[in-house]
Amino acid sequence: MTEAQAIAGCVAGDPQAFEVLYNLHKRRVYSLCLRMVRDPAEAEDMSQEAFMQLFRKIGTFRGDSAFSTWMHRLTVNIILMRIRKKGLNQVSLDQDRDDGQDLPPKEYGSEDIDLLGVVDRITLEKAIAALPKGYRIVFVLHDIEGYEHNEIARIMGCSVGNSKSQLFKARLKLRSLLLDKKPKLEKKQLKASP
Repeated sequence: MTEAQAIAGCVAGDPQAFEVLYNLHKRRVYSLCLRMVRDPAEAEDMSQEAFMQLFRKIGTFRGDSAFSTWMHRLTVNIILMRIRKKGLNQVSLDQDRDDGQDLPPKEYGSEDIDLLGVVDRITLEKAIAALPKGYRIVFVLHDIEGYEHNEIARIMGCSVGNSKSQLFKARLKLRSLLLDKKPKLEKKQLKASP
């Protein structure tokens, strides 16, 4: 059954068609959830919620864009709604720490671990952007979007072996680019520290 047939079957209420759509998209949906929430259990819950929404809202899919794009947007909306519902933990900076309260310790002038992670992500994104086009496309499709090598080969019109080779070379190049950037960052941090 093709994806288009599965979509039509799912709109008609066919459970086997829904199973086909689930099997086609489960890895990408879970991968997206895990990247955004960084908790495997929560990512699995969100993936299930995404497929329940798919089942309820499949009739709203008009076909203006690829189904995978529509599914991606549906999943992102679910993740964002869950994050909004959770809210952010707020702690008053003026409040004193009592033994009975569960407040984080005040650490004035310490490094912001979350901000350091942002710098690492920025460095990683720049390194990925610096990859040669073929390497970058295969790397993003496989390691970020979760496509299988046979799917990448079909998309790019190449062999599965070529896809695997490009991914291997992309990872080596990326490792090299990141190692080249690491000493520069450490030197900058050493100069900036008192």
